[in-house]
Parts: sequence; C-alpha cells; structure tokens
Amino acid sequence: QVQLVESGGGLVQAGGSLRLSCAASGRAFSRYAMGWFRQAPGKEREFVAGIRWSADRTRYADSVKARFTISGDNVKNTVYLQMNSLKPEDAAVYYCAAKEDYSGSVYQDEREYDYWGQGTQVTVSS
Repeated sequence: QVQLVESGGGLVQAGGSLRLSCAASGRAFSRYAMGWFRQAPGKEREFVAGIRWSADRTRYADSVKARFTISGDNVKNTVYLQMNSLKPEDAAVYYCAAKEDYSGSVYQDEREYDYWGQGTQVTVSS
C-alpha cells in the first residue's frame, strides 16, 4: 500500500509561483509512474504532468508546458511540481497519483493510476 500526501498549495497572485510536494510512504519510487492532476470547480479532473524517474521521462499538458516543472527525489520519496507564471485558470485542487509499473511509461490517463493523495488547493488571484 502507498500513501501520498500533498502540500504546498495556497493563495498566490497571477504571475507568481508555488511549489507543490507529494510525499510518499511505502516503497521506493524508482518503479512507479507519478503524476499530478488537477480539478477545478465544475470541471473534470485533468492531467498536468507526469514523471518516470527510472527512465528520466516527463510529460506535460500543453496548458502548463514551459511554466510547470515536475521533478522527484527518489531518496526522499517525494515528487514536486514547480509552478511558475501562474494564471487564474490554474486554480484548482491538485492531486498527486502513483502507479506501480515496470514499463517505463508516463501516464496521462487518470484511470491508469492506483494511488491518490487527498489534494491541495491552489488559488490564483487576478
């Protein structure tokens, strides 16, 4: 069993930055695919970014490319989402997710993921 705990959300002005963290308990994450998703009020949950440390692969939604960076610390079992140049449309609850996987892939479909955190709120004021 894996437990994921997100932190780092908060209120920021448009153009500002936040760094989200996802601390994972359990097994070493070298064999996991990790992802960040978000859900705004009235909208479906959407993929933001994914990482596969073992293969040094990352993937981003088009809406966040060049602004967000996903990274991980395999020793600390923590994945980060650095968010720069935030826009009001980035406001949402952000979720961390994990999938135990040996293929080396990065997944964008939320249905692929096995474990989810409780979410952390990001609010961006205009």
